[in-house]
Amino acid sequence: MLKPKKGRLLIAEPSILNDDSFNRSIILLTEHNTKNSIGFILNKPLSFSVNDLIPEINCPFTIYQGGPVEQDNLYFVHNAPDLIPDSIEVDNGIYWGGNFDSLKDLLNNQELKSSEIRFFLGYSGWDADQLAEELKTDSWFVSINDYPNIFATDNTTIWKNKLLEKGGKYKIWANAPGDIQLN
Repeated sequence: MLKPKKGRLLIAEPSILNDDSFNRSIILLTEHNTKNSIGFILNKPLSFSVNDLIPEINCPFTIYQGGPVEQDNLYFVHNAPDLIPDSIEVDNGIYWGGNFDSLKDLLNNQELKSSEIRFFLGYSGWDADQLAEELKTDSWFVSINDYPNIFATDNTTIWKNKLLEKGGKYKIWANAPGDIQLN
């Protein structure tokens, strides 16, 4: 079994269908150590843009639901560290945060593409042993992030595709409707 690590993906097991926050979620782990784990849900777009939340930034990029923690805070993950100073490397060309004033200028000047950055309200977080327990109880499985650009990946099919890759019993769940009662 693959272990959690910065840059890897947590895929929600089909067994957590009743969890509104994490049902069918794919989470990019941006931090994983002995004290905690932090990540952002990649496939839960919200119905508003950066400009809706921060009117002084002229940017139509969609905001995503990052997780249930600190939902009044805006976070961003990107692959443009040369443009956004003070970014923290997550893994393999993915960075978290950075200088917000520089980001604001880049967005207002349309110097970033939506395939280079993703914005999140809130984050997903776990205390020291909490994620390990959730993995043991089959709430999640871990996958390598093998996408050339995770920000350009179709968020409507990413969960289904990861289940199909895993195969076996997961194939049946990959094609199940979002609301299982409709089946």
